[in-house]
Amino acid sequence: MSSMTFEQLDLEPILVRALADMGYVKPTTIQSQVIPEAMSGRDIMASAPTGTGKTAAFLLPVCQHLLDFPRRNAGPARILILTPTRELAMQIGQDARAIVKGTHLKVEVIIGGVHASEHLPALTKTTDIVIATPGRLLQYIEEESFDSRDIEMLVLDEADRMLDMGFINEVDRIAAEARWRRQTMLFSATLEGRGLMRFAADLLKDPVEITAAPPRSERKKINQWIHLADDPEHKFALLTHILRQPDVSRSIVFVKTRERLEELASRLQQEGLDNAWLRGEMEQVRRVEALERFRIGRVNILVATDVASRGIDLPQVSHVINYDMPRTPDVYVHRIGRTGRAGNKGTAISLVEAHDMPLVLRTERYLDEALKRRVIDELRPQHKEARVVSRKKKDKDRKTAAPKPKEKLRKRATKDKGRPKWAGAAPPRVRPPKIDDDADE
Repeated sequence: MSSMTFEQLDLEPILVRALADMGYVKPTTIQSQVIPEAMSGRDIMASAPTGTGKTAAFLLPVCQHLLDFPRRNAGPARILILTPTRELAMQIGQDARAIVKGTHLKVEVIIGGVHASEHLPALTKTTDIVIATPGRLLQYIEEESFDSRDIEMLVLDEADRMLDMGFINEVDRIAAEARWRRQTMLFSATLEGRGLMRFAADLLKDPVEITAAPPRSERKKINQWIHLADDPEHKFALLTHILRQPDVSRSIVFVKTRERLEELASRLQQEGLDNAWLRGEMEQVRRVEALERFRIGRVNILVATDVASRGIDLPQVSHVINYDMPRTPDVYVHRIGRTGRAGNKGTAISLVEAHDMPLVLRTERYLDEALKRRVIDELRPQHKEARVVSRKKKDKDRKTAAPKPKEKLRKRATKDKGRPKWAGAAPPRVRPPKIDDDADE
């Protein structure tokens, strides 16, 4: 948290009151850095991990702009916010409605998986802010149902995730449709990679770059450790033991594929551990139902793929369990960001087999801290931790290793190739015939 107050950021009192109702007292680091620059009209390129308050960092200057320059006539959206997933779009929509409560501003959400009739207000009525996923919005643009000409500000949230999910062409086309905009803001977990930098260069004009790592005090709210697992059965035994502990009141278990999700959710159910599950390409009604069951406490275990690691604000998650280690460290950070929210403490546990160790080491380098190793007495691993030799060390060892003595090879004579072995040498000895001494008798 910064020492600044929301009043010092020159926000309208009605917005400050709405923030107080939401429980926000002081701006976070990313908010205190982004809001003044955004309100001055600068394009923004910001790096902010989950849990740092980045949603309000772009919603507040957006709302302030709309209040400072009220519309004169009815018309389509003036602000467009693009997000990679439906869940994130709905979460931003919920936050935006809470912030604009008490104002005349209208917020609508456009996502896939719902009937087109639900989007009619965003397409036919006066709207100020539209939050959308790229695929469904582009469909309406191509049908000429959505008018992009009045868009003044474009916000791209989780830009790195949009690239990973293959939305770059859709976003480029939407940005081209909104080419009369005055300002663009891009938010990403990291500002690394040539793809992301090229993407940003095409969309932003002279942006201010902002990187906001969470304060150490915030990071320490999540206690992290790993358990070593000998094999899949040992890993499953560790998981069921952990889930049955009294302090594990509400947990999210992450897996890497849909197939793994279905298998694990079914096995947990057989063990008497009721759960809901969440994955990609799931009907919106079923997604909402699963999240609602988890939110109201009908089940306290949510099994999910990484679709749930971004943008979903689930209350009072005590534990995040990585049943499968994520492929990249930034996904690990987003996963564990589901716990330890709103000032609460949380726990992140990873169940690690030998083949996962390279991912663990990569994550530790990214976090710049070692993940503690812990043991459950009755489920102690039988094997020691697998040693991982980095590629750099392998190359170094190869270079510094003492050279092997060269084996002396005798040159092969080729001029006599094809000749009998005795050719050119002394002729073979011919044994004289044996003479019988009694032959003349």
